[in-house]
Amino acid sequence: MACIKQFKPVQKNTDLVNEHIPFGELLVIDEQGTKLGILSKREALYIAGTRELDLVVVSPDSKPMVAKLMDYSKYRYEQQRKLKEMKKNQHVVELKEIRLSPTIDTHDFETKLKHAIKFLEGGDKVKVSIRFFGRMITHADVGMKVMERFIEAIGSRATIESKPKMDGKSMIAVLAPKEH
Repeated sequence: MACIKQFKPVQKNTDLVNEHIPFGELLVIDEQGTKLGILSKREALYIAGTRELDLVVVSPDSKPMVAKLMDYSKYRYEQQRKLKEMKKNQHVVELKEIRLSPTIDTHDFETKLKHAIKFLEGGDKVKVSIRFFGRMITHADVGMKVMERFIEAIGSRATIESKPKMDGKSMIAVLAPKEH
């Protein structure tokens, strides 16, 4: 029996460079940003060759297409570096859950509160939930008081994204970190 390998599709370069530019008229800009005028592809490639630069289309949707003379490998390197920098600086907000009980003890309450504050200070959202078992559902008001006490204890560290509400046998509220 043969093993079937699955390959990730190779990400192809979609930039229009040198010979990959379709034939037609191009508005050519040199490396200093000076307009050289509207030229044919052949003329533009000749100028790029004499200056030892690449012809790169920077605006393919315009009529005529706008092409610039530049060092393409340096341009690609700069683009990839910018992309890496953007990815490094972005923070993915996660939704962390804190489960409470309508009959929670004060020490457990304080521990859960510390965890929630730590999550909020880390930039994550916090989903506070209280699950009601058996006959506890008849005393949803007790759960609401615990939830309100929890939100009040967090205070100004968070903004309430969704107020406490019943969802089946659970009461749920979502808190988001305060914007600085």
